[in-house]
Amino acid sequence: MSRIFGAVTQNGYVVRDLDSAIKHWVDALGVGPWFYFEDVQVEDFRYRGEPSDARISVALANSGDLQIELIQPSNDAPSMYRDFLAAGHEGLQHMCYWTTEYQDLYDNAIDLGYVVGQEGKIGGEHGRFAYFETQGHPGTVVEISDVSGPKRAVFDFIRKSSIGWDGSKPIRPMGGK
Repeated sequence: MSRIFGAVTQNGYVVRDLDSAIKHWVDALGVGPWFYFEDVQVEDFRYRGEPSDARISVALANSGDLQIELIQPSNDAPSMYRDFLAAGHEGLQHMCYWTTEYQDLYDNAIDLGYVVGQEGKIGGEHGRFAYFETQGHPGTVVEISDVSGPKRAVFDFIRKSSIGWDGSKPIRPMGGK
């Protein structure tokens, strides 16, 4: 539990090959089903304060209450995901904290000296997210994500789908392009 951000609700892994990463989580770890969003255009995406046309493909599943996010950049536009892979890393890139009080948590982080590395929206104003430049070593970037809107219902559905999952339909395509 973070005294600043609360409980970790998601671990985000940046990968070069999303299909192989999903296969590993399904076959080696028994985690699924995976909800796949192909080539997502993030709204109002900004990388280090500048607009970026970053696109990503994402797969989401739960292991208990912890959501696992797999992210593969779909283009070479500036992003912390691109930087992570360019540095020779692959795997755990960030820990995410969900909040219904996004602006308060964002403002508090800024007041504490955190610097935004990238931010944007998925699903409108109540789908905001920000990644802070907190990486002391790979896997320690902090993301905060607003779940006060429809994103929460999607995340709840994904969690509920994992309960008692029998291994059938391990990949379930969702929106995207």
